[in-house]
Amino acid sequence: MGRGTMYGARSFWVLSLALAGLGGPVWGAERAPNVILIVADDLGWGDVGFNGRTEWTTPRLDRLARQGTVLNRCYAAAPICAPSRGAFLTGKYTIHSGVAKNGDDLPADQVTIAEALKPAGYTTGLFGKWHHGRPPQGQRDYVHPLDQGFDEFFGYTDATAALEKFPRELWQGRSKVPVSGYADDLFTDRALEFVDRNKAKPFFLYVAYTATHFAVSAPAEEAERFAGKLPEPDPELAVSANYAGMVTRLDHNVGRILDQLERLKLTNDTLVVFTSDNGATFEQGNQGASATLDSNRPFRGQKRTLWEGGVRVPGIVSWPGHVAAGVVSQDLTHLTDLLPTFAAVAGAAVDPAWRVDGKNLLPVWLGRKAAPERTLFWEWRAEGADQIAAMRGDFKLVVTRSGKPELFNVASDPAERRDLSAAHPELAESLKSDLDAWLSTAIK
Repeated sequence: MGRGTMYGARSFWVLSLALAGLGGPVWGAERAPNVILIVADDLGWGDVGFNGRTEWTTPRLDRLARQGTVLNRCYAAAPICAPSRGAFLTGKYTIHSGVAKNGDDLPADQVTIAEALKPAGYTTGLFGKWHHGRPPQGQRDYVHPLDQGFDEFFGYTDATAALEKFPRELWQGRSKVPVSGYADDLFTDRALEFVDRNKAKPFFLYVAYTATHFAVSAPAEEAERFAGKLPEPDPELAVSANYAGMVTRLDHNVGRILDQLERLKLTNDTLVVFTSDNGATFEQGNQGASATLDSNRPFRGQKRTLWEGGVRVPGIVSWPGHVAAGVVSQDLTHLTDLLPTFAAVAGAAVDPAWRVDGKNLLPVWLGRKAAPERTLFWEWRAEGADQIAAMRGDFKLVVTRSGKPELFNVASDPAERRDLSAAHPELAESLKSDLDAWLSTAIK
């Protein structure tokens, strides 16, 4: 991946301990780095400039990419919202986190990134979409982000409500408050306030934007920039123009956060990760925008499938002076890796009892170790779907509706057109055996 520069004095102590495998909030007189996780909703791999989009520009994300490392092979743990979020918040696969379906509620006993970092002295905030599920049997209420380690919350708890791009009310903590404006702008406003109030101490900020999930609606001035300039599935609705406007407004809001870090001289003390919860969707609510604009190009599939288009997502990690700048990494990154990696950054302990599936990638991001050799797994067996998949290196095995396993080299064949199982029968058999063993570990 490439080697970054040497540690700064502010972070050397905590990172040395973390890399040595020591846990706990121990950094002497120096504060630990801040951690910011920015997650888009249904943003396609091909929707951003740093992955080749030219029909519109994403200059702030592209700048973040140049400032840090592009995670070219970054994978969500699921091809749909709630299971993906449950996985990266807990560091666990969907079969272990308790959130395997979109209507599942995150079990209260699961440990989130926020809960992992709080013992290390971190103030935690979530601004945006939480996506709760149905309350567990015998309980009246869903699990709230304030119950899962977040000190502050502002946004949507409910995914259906989050379809609104111009809400009239949002949750502030456990109370609803009247609001006015574009939802992602409002989340950014609160995020900026949070950073300013906590600039003197380490914080974990999770910004969960609603772009580009449907409804396909952007601020008028954003959409007007693309009127008549993009192919439209229905010219009268201008959904492509609005979709592009959602992406460019997302870029603008990410830029506002980066500018705040610069103003407060926190850029070099903050690790920033940008990604999406899953690939773009071609479903009805998207009104044909992502299909027309080929949002997942060059990949096959979409949200709710395990082809690359469903689970391969945009990814950037930036930490100036630590993570190499201007690098495009081909190492496998799985979003379950976020919890153990963020814990390492913070010098926080990861309790073996949590049974985290993800790997600590901090030594990899710092250029000090090679990426771990491992097999990654996925399953999506709900809402009429039945797919499972496993990946080892460049090879990915996909089984659809219990049919014949298909083997693809996603490096040389990113569109997953050529089944190589006949050419590599032993590898296909090995991956299928590992996949079956993994499925047997599901928590009932």
